[in-house]
Amino acid sequence: MFKGSRAFGPGEFDRRIEALGGSSNAATGFDDVHFHVLVPTQEAGEALHLLLDLVLNPALDQDCFDMERDVVLEEIAQYSDQPDDQVLQTALGLCLAPHAYGRPILGWESSLRAMNPNGMKAYHQRRYRGGNCCLSLAGHLQEDLIKQVLDSPLMGLERSEAPPSTAETSSLPFQCGRDSRQFQRLEAARLLMIWPVAAAADQLAIAGADLATTVLAEGRRSRLVERLREDLQIVETIDMDVTTLEQGSLVMLEACCPEEHLEMVEQEVHSQLQRTLSEPVTAEEFDRALQLVGNGHRFSLEAPGAVAASVGTQMLWGRHRDLLAPLEDLAQWDAASLSAGVMPLLQPQNAFTLIARPEEIA
Repeated sequence: MFKGSRAFGPGEFDRRIEALGGSSNAATGFDDVHFHVLVPTQEAGEALHLLLDLVLNPALDQDCFDMERDVVLEEIAQYSDQPDDQVLQTALGLCLAPHAYGRPILGWESSLRAMNPNGMKAYHQRRYRGGNCCLSLAGHLQEDLIKQVLDSPLMGLERSEAPPSTAETSSLPFQCGRDSRQFQRLEAARLLMIWPVAAAADQLAIAGADLATTVLAEGRRSRLVERLREDLQIVETIDMDVTTLEQGSLVMLEACCPEEHLEMVEQEVHSQLQRTLSEPVTAEEFDRALQLVGNGHRFSLEAPGAVAASVGTQMLWGRHRDLLAPLEDLAQWDAASLSAGVMPLLQPQNAFTLIARPEEIA
């Protein structure tokens, strides 16, 4: 779509945004796609005009389509050549198939080669409709900008019959288990564990998962980091994060270590996770996690781009929430409820585990 619209030729959008002193980009996730621009306040009106034209009226002609397809094919080739990415994609494919979350966001080379401009135009007409779109603005908004939005083509979009919703979506299919594979050019061995947790709509549960992963693996004083990296020194890194998704979120733990330590690392991770059932989260651990997670959210509100992205995502999926609502979600948890409500979910038997080893060179 950045290759031009019906009104502007290839490259014209970028040149005009840069002439305004701004920048533009787009990002595709598992659930949605974001187009965004960052410009000085006084140029917001022109930037809005350019962005809406690009998104709502893409040219999608054959030459530009072929050129952009080659770009994506090259990205797929580069992605396939990154062993760390392949470890994660393999794990997602094994535990989530046949769900779309188990497939690469870039797609498959075969399906991309089969596409054509007419197919893309049909997709655009089907998906880029009123109920599927959200415009989010953040910063110093002038009154005439709001009027421009209300008079823009966005307001005339046909409403989709089924706006984005997860209320009627079945639960995310998830396969617990364990697998071990070798990967070319992998520099260090990996232990990757994945757990299914609540969907994005359950913001309270997501807050609890965020607190739990912070207690377990955020900073030197967290349980897993302190034990495996600081005390035993058997891992190079160990991280644990929540990936928030509309049809079911995921908690992912990744430990990088020398291959000879893999068995010990897995045993110790299991031991530490199981200990959370007999050694509940302490008040000190909880307060530390609450501060870290809360500050992370507060800091995310400092940049208008991040604010617009956060509000836009929430609104798109029907969650009309205050910017500080996540802090209220965090405040509803305490050490006891975290121990009783989240730690039992993050046990080894509930996870999918992938052991990734460097491929042996013959």
